Amino acid sequence: MRPAALFPLFAPLTTLPGVGPKLAKPVAKAVGGERVIDVLFHLPFALVDRQLRPSIAEAPVNEVATLTVTVESHRPGRGARAPYRVVVSDGTAELHLVYFKAEGDWLSRLLPIGATRVISGRIEAYEGQLQMPHPDHVVAPEDAGKIPPLEPIYPLSAGVGARVMAKIVQGALARAPGDLPEWQDRHLLAREGWAPWREAFETLHKPKTAEDVSPDGAARQRLAYDELLANQLALSLVRRQLRRQRGRPVIGTGAVQEKLRAALPYCLTTGQETAIAEIAGDLAAPLRMLRLLQGDVGAGKTVVALFAMAIAVEAGRQACLMAPTELLARQHGKSLAPLCAAAGLRLGVLTGRDTGAARRRLLAELATGEIDILVGTHALLEGEVSWRDLGLAVIDEQHRFGVDQRLTLAAKGEDGLDVLVMSATPIPRTLTLTAFGDMDVSRLTEKPAGRQKIDTRVVSLSRLDEMVEAVARALDRGAQVYWVCPLVTESETSDAAAAEDRFAHLAARFGAAVGLVHGRMKAAEKDRVMQEFAGGALRLLVATTVIEVGVDVPNATVMIIEQAERFGLAQLHQLRGRVGRGSEASFCILMMADNAGKTARQRLETLRDTDDGFVIAEADLKIRGAGEILGTKQSGVPEFRLVDLDRHAGLMEIAHDDARLVLETDPQLESPRGQALRHLLYLFERDAAVRYLASG
Repeated sequence: MRPAALFPLFAPLTTLPGVGPKLAKPVAKAVGGERVIDVLFHLPFALVDRQLRPSIAEAPVNEVATLTVTVESHRPGRGARAPYRVVVSDGTAELHLVYFKAEGDWLSRLLPIGATRVISGRIEAYEGQLQMPHPDHVVAPEDAGKIPPLEPIYPLSAGVGARVMAKIVQGALARAPGDLPEWQDRHLLAREGWAPWREAFETLHKPKTAEDVSPDGAARQRLAYDELLANQLALSLVRRQLRRQRGRPVIGTGAVQEKLRAALPYCLTTGQETAIAEIAGDLAAPLRMLRLLQGDVGAGKTVVALFAMAIAVEAGRQACLMAPTELLARQHGKSLAPLCAAAGLRLGVLTGRDTGAARRRLLAELATGEIDILVGTHALLEGEVSWRDLGLAVIDEQHRFGVDQRLTLAAKGEDGLDVLVMSATPIPRTLTLTAFGDMDVSRLTEKPAGRQKIDTRVVSLSRLDEMVEAVARALDRGAQVYWVCPLVTESETSDAAAAEDRFAHLAARFGAAVGLVHGRMKAAEKDRVMQEFAGGALRLLVATTVIEVGVDVPNATVMIIEQAERFGLAQLHQLRGRVGRGSEASFCILMMADNAGKTARQRLETLRDTDDGFVIAEADLKIRGAGEILGTKQSGVPEFRLVDLDRHAGLMEIAHDDARLVLETDPQLESPRGQALRHLLYLFERDAAVRYLASG
C-alpha cells in the first residue's frame, strides 16, 4: 500500500489552491495527468531573466527588461480591433504598454495616471516607437520584490497562462513532503554533490541561476537518477519474479537441429551460432530463460528462434512463436513450413481469423501434442488455447507487447516457461537497459550471406516527376516498388504528403498495378492488399509505415520514402529492410523536402552511408534524443518524466548496477535503505514491483 507520506502528491489537481474543475482540465492536458504529482513533475524548459533594469532609453529591443515608470496617459483603441495603449515614461523616454481586448476600467485601476509602477516584459519597436505588449508584471514599487529575478517557463496548453501555471506549480511544490527517508546511497550523493529529493525540486521550480534548470544541473541529475533507479529496480524485480519458479531443464538431443542445418540453403553466421549456443545454455539451466534476441532486419533472427524451438521439441516439449499481426504470423508460418517439414517438426498456425471446425481440430491437436510448434498472434494468450507441454515461447517484435502480456504467456507453461523475445529495432545499449533491463541480450550484428547491400540515395522532393519516371522504368523491367508516405490524409496542421493523394496520383499513371495500405484500413483489407502485392498482382504499393513490419517480397527492389526527414532513423532503417531480400540489386530513395534543415540532411546522410542498424540507432539517439527513437509510444521504452535519456544516458549504467547490488544484498528491501526504496517505487508508480516483494 502506498505510504501515507505520499498521499498529498497523488491527490486530484482540484485540491491545489485556485484549481477548480474548469481549470483542472487544461492544466491536466498541459502537465500530462490529473494529480498533484503530475504538476510537480512538470519541469520548466527555460528561464526568463528579469534582472536587466535599464532606463527606457537604454532598453534593448527584443529583450526582457524590468523598468520603473510613471503613468502619463491612457489611449483607448478606436475600433474593436485596435489595441489599448498606456503611455509611460521615466524621464529618459516614452514607452507604450499595448493591450489587446483589454477592459479600460481594469487598466485604469492597474495603471492610474500619475502613479509609479514597476513593469517587466519584452521590449519591442513598432513604427519607431518603443512598446511592451501585455507586460508580464505590473506592480507598485513596494511590491517590486514579488517580480522574480529569474522566472521558470513551463510548457502550457490552451486555457492556462504562464502566470497561472507558475502559481499552480508552487502549490504542488508546497505539497511535496520534506521528511521522506533518503533512498539514495549517501556516498553517491556526496560524490555527485546532489541535494535531498525535496531540495532538488525547490531548485528546479525556484531557480536562482540558469544552471538550476539545466538538464545537466545537479538538481535535474539527482531527480533523473531517482527515476532511472526506480525503473531499473522495478525491471529487476519483474525479472526475478519471472525466474523465481525454477524451470525444468530443457536439453536437446541435436537430432532435429542436425536436420535443420542440412535443410538450410546457407551456413549460419558466427553471430547466429553464438546466439543459439547462448539460448541452449539458458534452456539447459534450472532457471527460467528470459532472453532478448536483437538483430537487424534480415539478420536471421527467425532461424535462430527455430533452432531454439527445435531444442524444446527435442526435449519432448512444445514451442510457440507469437507475432504482433496476423499478416506477420502467417508470413512466419509460410517461411518456416519447408524447414519444419524437412526436420520433421509439426507446425501449426493460429490467428483470430481461424474459426469453426478447423480451429477446433487445431486446438485438439495442440492439446494432445500432435503439434510441436504453433505460430500465432496474441490469440495464443486466449484461455481456450491449451498445450500438452509448452516449454518455450518466442515473441517477435517484443516492443509491441507489454510486460503484462509477457507474464500471461509465461503462466501458460506448467513447469515455468522459457521466453525468448526478438526485436528488429536496433536499440542503443542505454535504451536496451531502459526497456529490457530484465533480460539477457544476444545480438546478431552480421548479415546472412546473399543479402544485397541496398543502394541508398538522398534526393530533393522537387524531383518528384523524375522519381515517377524511375518507377516506370523499374516496373518495365519487372521489379516491384514500395512508395512510402508519412501521413494518411492531408490535415490543416501538416503539409505532409498524404498516402491517399499519392495513390490517386500514381494510379492515374499506372492504373490497376497500384495498391494502397495504411493504418486506418481494416486488418482484413490491409492483409488482402499486402497479399496481392506479395503474390505479384500489384506491382506498386503506396503505404504508410504499416509495412515497417510486413510481408517478405523478394521481387521488391525499389523503395521510395517521401519526406524522409519526418521519420526516425531507426524507422527508416526498418523500412529500407523491406527491399534487398532477393538476388537483384536494390535501391532506397530518400526524398527530402527542400526546406528541411541541416540536421535533417545530416540524419539522412547517416542512413545513406551505413547499413549497420546499431550505428544508425546510436546516431539517432545523439541527433534526436530518446523521446522519438522508436517512433511510437507503444515502443516498450517507458515515458520518463524527469529523465532526458540523451543527456542522462551515463546515469543509466550506474542505476542498473545499483539496482542489481541492492537486490543481491537486500532482496526483500527490508533494510533502512530498502524501506526508503519502497517509497521510491511507489513515487514513480512501480506498484507492481512492490507487489512482487509482498508475494515473496
